[in-house]
Amino acid sequence: MYTDIVGYTALTQSNEAKAMEMLDRHNRILRPFFPRFHGREVKTMGDSFLIEFESALDALKCAMEIQSYLHDYNVSSKEGWKIELRIGIHLGDVIHEGGDVFGDAVNIASRIYPLAEPEGVCVSDQIFGQVRNKTSYPLEKMAPQSLKNVQFPIDVYKVAMPWDQSTGAESPAYAANRIAILPFVSMSTNPDDAFFADGMTEEIISTVSGISGLKVISRTSVMGYKGTAKKVREIGKELEVGSVLEGSFRKAGNRIRVTTQLIKVADDEHLWAQNYDRNLDDVFEVQSDVAKQVAEALRVKILSPERERVEKRPTDSTKAYTSYLKGVYLYGKRTGERPLEVVREAAQSFEEAVKEDPRFALGYAWLATCSVKLAEFSVEIGANLEKAKRISAKALELDPELAEGHSTNAWALMYSYDIRGAEDGFKKAIQLKQSNADAHNGYHFILLFRHRWDEALEHIEAAVTLDPLSPLLCGVHAWDYYYRGDYRKALELCKRSVDLGGSSGRASIAFLYGKMKMFEEMRREYKAWVELRKDFLPLADTYARANIAYLEDDKETFRRLMPELESQVGKEHGTDACGVASDYFYLGDNEKGYEWLERSYSRREPLLLWVTVNTDFDGIRSDPRYLDLLKRLGLDQTAMPA
Repeated sequence: MYTDIVGYTALTQSNEAKAMEMLDRHNRILRPFFPRFHGREVKTMGDSFLIEFESALDALKCAMEIQSYLHDYNVSSKEGWKIELRIGIHLGDVIHEGGDVFGDAVNIASRIYPLAEPEGVCVSDQIFGQVRNKTSYPLEKMAPQSLKNVQFPIDVYKVAMPWDQSTGAESPAYAANRIAILPFVSMSTNPDDAFFADGMTEEIISTVSGISGLKVISRTSVMGYKGTAKKVREIGKELEVGSVLEGSFRKAGNRIRVTTQLIKVADDEHLWAQNYDRNLDDVFEVQSDVAKQVAEALRVKILSPERERVEKRPTDSTKAYTSYLKGVYLYGKRTGERPLEVVREAAQSFEEAVKEDPRFALGYAWLATCSVKLAEFSVEIGANLEKAKRISAKALELDPELAEGHSTNAWALMYSYDIRGAEDGFKKAIQLKQSNADAHNGYHFILLFRHRWDEALEHIEAAVTLDPLSPLLCGVHAWDYYYRGDYRKALELCKRSVDLGGSSGRASIAFLYGKMKMFEEMRREYKAWVELRKDFLPLADTYARANIAYLEDDKETFRRLMPELESQVGKEHGTDACGVASDYFYLGDNEKGYEWLERSYSRREPLLLWVTVNTDFDGIRSDPRYLDLLKRLGLDQTAMPA
């Protein structure tokens, strides 16, 4: 990537002191951007930077962040303080020598940036091929250009900047039935009622998702826009939706006021708007009416069974529903720094909900979800899975067509090694709610364990499409590529996961660097991960050192760390027995490895299911003991459908 200050040469000739001051200010502004996108400053040449990046997408993201920052900076600055840049990006092989880079790729990049407009970015065809499906900014092909001292023709594209009124680029026209329901704004004067607005958002998302003709973005992705000042068109581009529903919620005693409006992203046209002044008891009618009005405004037909589900009241108890909404609000905070605590608090609220109304099927489904999540955290795995199956069965007994009940039950069955039952559950959940990202993700794992690679990829991509800003799903998507052996694609997705807020993804980035023999980068990322996690993961440094030893094939160091790793099995934030088993297989001690596999099986560890794709077990695939384990897990060939 080359950057260049517009008009700098002329300024040096007219006012050298002012030019030097601008250059110093320019350097101080730009330098912090480069490491954020894994860029390396190669050198400066007067008013130009030459930066090398690990990926084309990182380079483009960095360029856009710089130009966006400077555009806002220039808008608020007096004329003499404005800094306008041209940026050019190219992809190609280079020669490293003495900290510098040489080659045709460098020459081409230096010829591309002058083609950019002030505050603009131009990229070569090679960059375009890498990023065209990964950025929300349109890229327009420019008229053929002859580049000085470049023998072969190079196609060049300009990035359509949001503030460039001269460009003919329009926002991509996404389907109107692809909809984002933004967090409802809480207008209540009592801060203790704030969770009602978040709960209302969740429930309207869930209700609208029950209409098969609509594709609804999941809660995880939309909640990031809570309190945002972004415009609807910008949100629409980021979530790739054609319609946005926004609104507010106010509660005063037993009265509620709900305002809603449905907006067409392409032109900010209001398709429908409605105010509801009701008693709290009537909140379900409000939710079902919103869903029906959205479908009507978007000309989507509601099928008869769907209409019945949309109009069905989940409970007649306002008190039960209030506890339920509080549970939903708390569960949404599980990705923060206190995941175990908030899941337990959420479970307590759902317990109160079903105690108040023992026929509240949705309350039971969410209570079961909390037990599944605790099992994933290795907390009383067997007991929590049995509780989840029992409670989700109760939910489905009360409401056999409850998608959330089928999905939660499927997760519990999968972790209990009932693969066939889990597959049926995930399929049923998707059939009932095609916008259920959680069910698509779960079914993806079933397919992955069975090495049905293309189908697995199809379903994780469906989940990511429905929840595009979820760092968790982005990370899962990355590991799908890792298991296929595509480390570069996995690394790219892991970086995106971190960009979306998934700090734990730093460890995955470090691991992938190690797999790619990029040990300097690996150590840098593990160091960053330890700094982020050390306060609530005391053994973060031990885990990092063990992984570094494994990736560098330092078996002596790895063996020394084994007792400490073994001591953490079963503890909160500890290790899994399955992980210890893979460690012993790596060290060549297969007998110890099988001992720990059996311990993992007896503990009902969810991680054990990944043995079919984890390359650490490649050396024992034909061993009768391994094949027997697969049979007990329901993953042997005889248990797999053709």
